[in-house]
Amino acid sequence: MTRARDLADRINESAGGADKNLFTNGGYDIWQRSTSTSVSTDAYHTADRWKDRVNGLGVFTVSRSTDVPSGQGFGYSMKWDCTTADASPAAADFAILEQRMEGQNLQHLLYGNSGAKKLTVSCWVKSNKTGVYTCGFYSADNSGRHIESSFRISASDTWEKKTITFDGDTSSALDNDNAESLKFWIWLGGGSNFSSGTHATTWAAYAQANVLANSQVNLADSTSNEFYITGCQLEVGEKATDFEFEPVGITEKKCQRYYQKWYSGYGVSAYRVGGADTYRRFPGWFKVRMRANPSMSNLTSTAGNFTAEFSTVDNFSCQRNVGSNNSWVRFRSYNADAEL
Repeated sequence: MTRARDLADRINESAGGADKNLFTNGGYDIWQRSTSTSVSTDAYHTADRWKDRVNGLGVFTVSRSTDVPSGQGFGYSMKWDCTTADASPAAADFAILEQRMEGQNLQHLLYGNSGAKKLTVSCWVKSNKTGVYTCGFYSADNSGRHIESSFRISASDTWEKKTITFDGDTSSALDNDNAESLKFWIWLGGGSNFSSGTHATTWAAYAQANVLANSQVNLADSTSNEFYITGCQLEVGEKATDFEFEPVGITEKKCQRYYQKWYSGYGVSAYRVGGADTYRRFPGWFKVRMRANPSMSNLTSTAGNFTAEFSTVDNFSCQRNVGSNNSWVRFRSYNADAEL
């Protein structure tokens, strides 16, 4: 098994193996929630698996764009467009793009051992706001640890490929479960709470003051500012290989493990329950097994909203009291959220 793992690592580090990209939706193909929305809060808003985190630092329209690096094969990028400026951030303000990963998918990184694997991030970026952008990893396990680095956008409004390699954490293992263990973030700006210390370029206990690099840009300092990103790849080793293009249907199923939605204009018949036929119940099955029991929302029907009864990783049930209405009720939609 060890020899097989070593071989797999060598393949990934030299030529790139199948399923080598530890990021999901790195080409920004899947946008179940919205392809364009105004972002001023810390939540999942747009492209699947990518969390748009804004806290006090201006307002951005985050959208799917067809502006991509020429000749690289990408169809879409994510665009951040500053619509409300904040040139003087408060201490706790931030704007972050982030992806979170399950620990059980990262055990092969051997964190907590002397042989902890290095990781290499590669991505294409473009912005009129040149300068330094902080990126790094935060481990949610073992009371929180982090490592930070940075990249520089050198030319205004020009696609540039960035490659950053991070050491593995030899001191702290990642939990082998379906909870968040590791997240990667790119900082588009932050207040003094995140820059008053020393930039943490090696793995250490998380210290908020040690996150941001010197001269971190503030993308929110002008409504003229835009930031584009695509081709995000995370792979084992010290070498960035060509981006792994997978069928969009595979990417979609990976995303649906964490979030999925369904809508039918016609609807599906719910069945009657209760002695007086006052309730309509609808049992549903998810498209793919979800990471955890999801929270359910947007449970609509031809007669109004349903109320969730339960949800598991595989299915759910909901019902609605229709009173004396003895007509059929058709279930129309659901949103299921099991994000990290």
